[in-house]
Amino acid sequence: MGNQKPESQVNLTLPLVESAFLASTSSLIWLVNYYFPPGPLLRIFFPVPIALAYLRWGNRNAWMTMTVTGLLLTVLMGPTRSILFLIPFGLLGVQLGMMWKRGASWCLSIGLGTLLGAIGFFFKIWLVSILLGEDLWLYLMAQVTGLVDWMFLKLGLLAEPDIMVVQAIAVVMVLINNFIYLFVVHLVSSLLLEKLGNPIPLPPAWVEVLLDRE
Repeated sequence: MGNQKPESQVNLTLPLVESAFLASTSSLIWLVNYYFPPGPLLRIFFPVPIALAYLRWGNRNAWMTMTVTGLLLTVLMGPTRSILFLIPFGLLGVQLGMMWKRGASWCLSIGLGTLLGAIGFFFKIWLVSILLGEDLWLYLMAQVTGLVDWMFLKLGLLAEPDIMVVQAIAVVMVLINNFIYLFVVHLVSSLLLEKLGNPIPLPPAWVEVLLDRE
Protein backbone atom coordinates (compact mmCIF):
# COMPACT_ATOMS: atom_id res chain seq x y z
CA MET A 1 0.00 0.00 0.00
CA GLY A 2 2.81 2.40 0.92
CA ASN A 3 4.48 1.98 -2.50
CA GLN A 4 1.38 2.85 -4.49
CA LYS A 5 1.37 6.27 -6.13
CA PRO A 6 -1.63 8.54 -5.54
CA GLU A 7 -4.09 8.49 -8.43
CA SER A 8 -3.66 12.23 -9.02
CA GLN A 9 0.11 11.77 -9.43
CA VAL A 10 -0.43 8.97 -11.94
CA ASN A 11 -2.89 11.15 -13.84
CA LEU A 12 -0.31 13.92 -14.05
CA THR A 13 2.55 11.61 -15.01
CA LEU A 14 0.85 9.73 -17.84
CA PRO A 15 0.32 12.78 -20.11
CA LEU A 16 3.94 13.82 -19.61
CA VAL A 17 5.25 10.34 -20.42
CA GLU A 18 3.07 10.02 -23.51
CA SER A 19 3.99 13.52 -24.67
CA ALA A 20 7.69 12.70 -24.33
CA PHE A 21 7.18 9.44 -26.22
CA LEU A 22 5.27 11.16 -29.03
CA ALA A 23 7.92 13.89 -29.23
CA SER A 24 10.59 11.21 -29.57
CA THR A 25 8.52 9.54 -32.28
CA SER A 26 8.21 12.79 -34.23
CA SER A 27 11.94 13.41 -33.94
CA LEU A 28 12.78 9.87 -35.05
CA ILE A 29 10.48 10.05 -38.09
CA TRP A 30 12.06 13.36 -39.18
CA LEU A 31 15.59 12.07 -38.50
CA VAL A 32 15.14 8.82 -40.43
CA ASN A 33 13.44 10.61 -43.32
CA TYR A 34 16.31 13.11 -43.56
CA TYR A 35 19.18 10.62 -43.56
CA PHE A 36 17.43 7.62 -45.17
CA PRO A 37 14.61 9.13 -47.23
CA PRO A 38 12.15 6.40 -48.33
CA GLY A 39 10.26 8.79 -50.58
CA PRO A 40 7.04 10.49 -49.48
CA LEU A 41 6.01 7.67 -47.13
CA LEU A 42 7.34 8.98 -43.80
CA ARG A 43 6.44 12.58 -44.69
CA ILE A 44 2.80 11.64 -44.25
CA PHE A 45 3.40 10.97 -40.56
CA PHE A 46 5.28 14.20 -39.71
CA PRO A 47 2.34 15.97 -38.00
CA VAL A 48 0.51 12.87 -36.72
CA PRO A 49 2.24 12.29 -33.31
CA ILE A 50 1.65 15.91 -32.27
CA ALA A 51 -1.96 15.73 -33.44
CA LEU A 52 -2.37 12.52 -31.43
CA ALA A 53 -1.01 14.30 -28.34
CA TYR A 54 -3.73 16.91 -28.80
CA LEU A 55 -6.44 14.28 -29.23
CA ARG A 56 -5.38 12.42 -26.10
CA TRP A 57 -4.38 15.20 -23.71
CA GLY A 58 -5.42 18.53 -25.17
CA ASN A 59 -3.85 21.81 -26.21
CA ARG A 60 -1.16 22.18 -23.54
CA ASN A 61 0.38 18.75 -24.13
CA ALA A 62 0.30 19.18 -27.90
CA TRP A 63 2.34 22.37 -27.64
CA MET A 64 4.61 20.63 -25.14
CA THR A 65 5.12 17.74 -27.55
CA MET A 66 5.94 20.15 -30.37
CA THR A 67 8.38 22.09 -28.18
CA VAL A 68 10.19 18.95 -26.97
CA THR A 69 10.39 17.71 -30.57
CA GLY A 70 12.00 21.00 -31.57
CA LEU A 71 14.52 20.76 -28.73
CA LEU A 72 15.42 17.17 -29.58
CA LEU A 73 15.93 18.03 -33.25
CA THR A 74 17.99 21.07 -32.32
CA VAL A 75 20.36 18.83 -30.35
CA LEU A 76 20.44 16.07 -32.98
CA MET A 77 20.42 18.07 -36.22
CA GLY A 78 20.91 21.73 -35.41
CA PRO A 79 18.49 24.66 -35.11
CA THR A 80 17.89 25.16 -38.83
CA ARG A 81 16.50 21.69 -39.49
CA SER A 82 14.58 21.90 -36.23
CA ILE A 83 12.88 25.09 -37.41
CA LEU A 84 12.09 23.49 -40.78
CA PHE A 85 10.23 20.75 -38.92
CA LEU A 86 8.36 23.06 -36.57
CA ILE A 87 7.25 25.28 -39.48
CA PRO A 88 5.05 23.88 -40.87
CA PHE A 89 4.82 20.28 -39.58
CA GLY A 90 4.85 21.01 -35.86
CA LEU A 91 2.22 23.71 -36.27
CA LEU A 92 0.26 21.43 -38.58
CA GLY A 93 0.17 18.78 -35.87
CA VAL A 94 -1.33 21.24 -33.38
CA GLN A 95 -3.78 22.60 -35.95
CA LEU A 96 -4.96 19.17 -37.05
CA GLY A 97 -5.27 17.96 -33.46
CA MET A 98 -7.37 21.01 -32.58
CA MET A 99 -9.63 20.57 -35.61
CA TRP A 100 -10.08 16.85 -35.01
CA LYS A 101 -10.66 17.31 -31.27
CA ARG A 102 -13.45 19.80 -32.01
CA GLY A 103 -15.04 17.57 -34.63
CA ALA A 104 -14.36 19.91 -37.55
CA SER A 105 -15.16 18.69 -41.04
CA TRP A 106 -12.46 17.44 -43.34
CA CYS A 107 -13.05 20.40 -45.65
CA LEU A 108 -12.24 22.86 -42.85
CA SER A 109 -9.24 21.03 -41.41
CA ILE A 110 -7.76 20.31 -44.85
CA GLY A 111 -8.40 23.89 -46.00
CA LEU A 112 -6.69 25.46 -42.98
CA GLY A 113 -3.90 22.89 -43.16
CA THR A 114 -3.34 23.70 -46.83
CA LEU A 115 -2.90 27.39 -46.05
CA LEU A 116 -0.58 26.62 -43.14
CA GLY A 117 1.45 24.22 -45.27
CA ALA A 118 1.78 26.83 -48.02
CA ILE A 119 2.97 29.41 -45.49
CA GLY A 120 5.51 26.87 -44.27
CA PHE A 121 6.73 26.29 -47.83
CA PHE A 122 7.31 29.99 -48.46
CA PHE A 123 8.97 30.31 -45.05
CA LYS A 124 11.34 27.50 -46.04
CA ILE A 125 12.15 29.24 -49.34
CA TRP A 126 12.86 32.47 -47.44
CA LEU A 127 15.00 30.85 -44.72
CA VAL A 128 17.06 28.66 -47.05
CA SER A 129 17.58 31.62 -49.41
CA ILE A 130 19.07 33.62 -46.52
CA LEU A 131 21.32 30.73 -45.46
CA LEU A 132 22.55 30.06 -49.01
CA GLY A 133 22.79 33.70 -50.03
CA GLU A 134 20.71 33.00 -53.14
CA ASP A 135 17.09 33.76 -53.98
CA LEU A 136 15.48 30.32 -54.40
CA TRP A 137 12.22 31.96 -55.40
CA LEU A 138 13.88 33.09 -58.65
CA TYR A 139 15.03 29.52 -59.26
CA LEU A 140 11.49 28.29 -58.66
CA MET A 141 10.14 30.93 -61.04
CA ALA A 142 12.59 29.75 -63.70
CA GLN A 143 11.32 26.18 -63.33
CA VAL A 144 7.68 27.23 -63.48
CA THR A 145 8.38 29.49 -66.47
CA GLY A 146 9.88 26.52 -68.30
CA LEU A 147 6.78 24.47 -67.51
CA VAL A 148 4.45 27.26 -68.70
CA ASP A 149 6.48 27.70 -71.90
CA TRP A 150 6.13 23.97 -72.57
CA MET A 151 2.37 24.15 -71.98
CA PHE A 152 2.03 27.16 -74.27
CA LEU A 153 4.02 25.32 -76.94
CA LYS A 154 1.78 22.26 -76.70
CA LEU A 155 -1.30 24.48 -76.97
CA GLY A 156 0.11 26.29 -79.98
CA LEU A 157 0.33 29.64 -78.20
CA LEU A 158 3.16 31.97 -79.17
CA ALA A 159 2.65 34.41 -76.30
CA GLU A 160 5.32 34.93 -73.68
CA PRO A 161 3.99 34.14 -70.19
CA ASP A 162 3.68 37.21 -67.98
CA ILE A 163 5.66 37.14 -64.72
CA MET A 164 2.50 37.72 -62.68
CA VAL A 165 0.87 34.72 -64.39
CA VAL A 166 3.93 32.59 -63.65
CA GLN A 167 3.91 33.60 -59.98
CA ALA A 168 0.18 32.92 -59.71
CA ILE A 169 0.67 29.47 -61.25
CA ALA A 170 3.51 28.78 -58.78
CA VAL A 171 1.30 29.72 -55.82
CA VAL A 172 -1.56 27.56 -57.14
CA MET A 173 0.81 24.62 -57.57
CA VAL A 174 2.02 25.00 -53.96
CA LEU A 175 -1.58 25.09 -52.72
CA ILE A 176 -2.56 22.03 -54.77
CA ASN A 177 0.48 20.10 -53.53
CA ASN A 178 -0.35 20.92 -49.90
CA PHE A 179 -4.03 20.09 -50.43
CA ILE A 180 -3.12 16.63 -51.73
CA TYR A 181 -0.67 16.14 -48.85
CA LEU A 182 -3.26 17.09 -46.21
CA PHE A 183 -5.86 14.84 -47.82
CA VAL A 184 -3.49 11.87 -47.68
CA VAL A 185 -2.61 12.71 -44.05
CA HIS A 186 -6.33 12.66 -43.23
CA LEU A 187 -6.80 9.31 -44.98
CA VAL A 188 -3.89 7.69 -43.14
CA SER A 189 -4.87 9.23 -39.81
CA SER A 190 -8.47 8.09 -40.24
CA LEU A 191 -7.29 4.49 -40.46
CA LEU A 192 -4.41 4.67 -37.96
CA LEU A 193 -5.86 6.74 -35.14
CA GLU A 194 -9.11 4.80 -35.13
CA LYS A 195 -7.12 1.67 -34.31
CA LEU A 196 -5.36 3.58 -31.51
CA GLY A 197 -8.69 4.55 -29.96
CA ASN A 198 -8.56 8.23 -30.95
CA PRO A 199 -10.59 8.49 -34.14
CA ILE A 200 -10.75 11.70 -36.14
CA PRO A 201 -14.04 13.10 -37.50
CA LEU A 202 -15.74 11.03 -40.17
CA PRO A 203 -14.75 11.78 -43.77
CA PRO A 204 -17.19 12.84 -46.50
CA ALA A 205 -19.48 10.12 -47.81
CA TRP A 206 -17.52 9.58 -51.02
CA VAL A 207 -14.34 9.00 -48.97
CA GLU A 208 -16.22 6.47 -46.83
CA VAL A 209 -17.03 4.61 -50.05
CA LEU A 210 -13.38 4.86 -51.09
CA LEU A 211 -12.29 3.40 -47.75
CA ASP A 212 -15.01 0.74 -48.01
CA ARG A 213 -16.36 1.60 -44.56
CA GLU A 214 -19.99 2.11 -45.54
